[in-house]
Amino acid sequence: MFLRAELQPCKISRFFSIEATKQAFNNQQGYSPITQQLLRLLNKCITIKQVQQIHTQMLIYSIDKANYLLSKIIDLKHFNYATLLFSHIHSPNEYAFNILIRGLTTTWQKFDLSLELYYKMKSLGLKTDNFTYPFVFMCCGNLLAVELGKLAHCEVVKNGLFVDFHVGHSLITMYSRIGKMGFARKMFDEMSQRDLVSWNSMISGYAQTGCSREAVGLFIEMRNEGFEPDERTLVSVLGACGDLGDVSLGKRVEEYVVEKRMELNSFMGSALINMYGKCGDLVSARRIFDGMKKKDVITWNAMISGYAQNGLSDETISLFNAMKETGVNLNNITLVSVLSACASIGALDVGKCIDDYASRRGIKHDIYVATALIDMYAKCGNLDDAYQIFESMPRKNEVSWNAMISALAFHGRAQEALSLFERMSLESSDSRPDDVTFVGVLSACVHAGLVDEGRCLFDLMSSSFGLVPKVEHYSCMVDLLSRAGRVYEAWEFIEKMPQKPDEILLGALLGACQKLKNIDVGERVMQLLLEMEPSNSGNYIISSKIYANLRRWDDSARMRQLMRQKGVTKIPGCSWIEMDSQLVEFRAGSSSHPIADEIHQALDLLYEEMAIEGYVPNVNLV
Repeated sequence: MFLRAELQPCKISRFFSIEATKQAFNNQQGYSPITQQLLRLLNKCITIKQVQQIHTQMLIYSIDKANYLLSKIIDLKHFNYATLLFSHIHSPNEYAFNILIRGLTTTWQKFDLSLELYYKMKSLGLKTDNFTYPFVFMCCGNLLAVELGKLAHCEVVKNGLFVDFHVGHSLITMYSRIGKMGFARKMFDEMSQRDLVSWNSMISGYAQTGCSREAVGLFIEMRNEGFEPDERTLVSVLGACGDLGDVSLGKRVEEYVVEKRMELNSFMGSALINMYGKCGDLVSARRIFDGMKKKDVITWNAMISGYAQNGLSDETISLFNAMKETGVNLNNITLVSVLSACASIGALDVGKCIDDYASRRGIKHDIYVATALIDMYAKCGNLDDAYQIFESMPRKNEVSWNAMISALAFHGRAQEALSLFERMSLESSDSRPDDVTFVGVLSACVHAGLVDEGRCLFDLMSSSFGLVPKVEHYSCMVDLLSRAGRVYEAWEFIEKMPQKPDEILLGALLGACQKLKNIDVGERVMQLLLEMEPSNSGNYIISSKIYANLRRWDDSARMRQLMRQKGVTKIPGCSWIEMDSQLVEFRAGSSSHPIADEIHQALDLLYEEMAIEGYVPNVNLV
């Protein structure tokens, strides 16, 4: 992200800095010898102390060359000195305003002060020109000041500056950053000449605003017009390929990198790793990772995130341990990815180690790390620890509230989840309930069987919060009604849905039909599910059991036979436990584990204890 955001402003800044230096050198002709000597010495200054010495001599000899001093001070990045000198210029001209606007924008990134200076310049009646507007547009883009940017755009057109290449290019960059890609594309299409920077601005703008297809399409158009992509182009295109899952184009980009012998640095390497990771090709991602000579935290994070996003939690934790051994400093992105993996497999000990590390590094209250810790503790069963972290957070966003509400719902503490939802709605000024929030509270209603409360919340989504219910919310309502034994209402709910039901929603209803022995609704659901998921073994098995419950043995056997005919096999169940800080996986029916005999002996003892307590196994569904 740093590469995409910073490369363009630096290039424009260098251009105008060079132009200012040329103007200053040319203007030295006709000055007195002492003035020429001081200006030459000023040009060679490399420290602020040297500049102050020149400044002193200018004051002694009454030489008023504040603009030269201001330009040098900005180059040496001394904010206080630059602003103090500017404030003492009696009548600053356009040049003085332009160079300070440039410094505030690119050197110190004080965008709001830069815009204030721009408006002061206009109020004094000074002429804004092609040296002013590129930096004004940069400020508007970074501050997301859409209306100010549009007004400045109008002034550019009015003053006839639209034809200036750098002004046009800065407009494209501004509109891209504020997400107005239609305006950016219009500017791009109307440009009389384009260079690689123009193409890069549009491609990266599309990629960063989620318009991945447009980014790839423009990249192909750029290649057809004979432009050779650089690192920035390829990083943007690789991001778009990852979002689209277009591993084919991603591989062609990698081939281009190899063919042109481009350096596989942190940005290019991590972009390739991210692309392969999003496309599910972890073998290629690891090949890139292992082939990189220098790996910084960005590279490690890309590979760790790739494993985590693809559900390879063991590999995520293993690579995290290897990263620690290399001495690379971990950051919040690293911790969030690994905590996600810990949450997936219940690796509580590893999660606690990360909690301790975050505390020592002072990043435990980072909003993303803290939210990931809440999720990890909740999914590992330590709800009290999750709640403690939540309450200690100095700032919470929607994700933080949603993580805690969902955790309470998952653990069956429905009333606490609903209470926290009410607190979020009333107390939080920064966060407002969203789609995910309602999935959490509706899930709480499902676990507690709160049908009336669930219906009220479902209606509240649109009436009070302006949210349109999605499939997930309908799934919760169908599940809620199904568990309450109201399968006909659940089916009517499905029929009223604006979207087509998904397999999760239908699966919940089919499970309820199995429990209630309702073949009427069950057969309707079966038909839909088998069309949607012909390879899901669970659908055939539950359907077979529904018929078996009703002693319709021929229909039950027919479902099993249909499953075999289509080559569908049941994936064995598996689970993990943590033993001596190591994750151990167990698969149903497997006896290959070294301590399998001891495990079975322990289970036999449990069965005996259960029988003594009066437990009778339910074999109706076998």
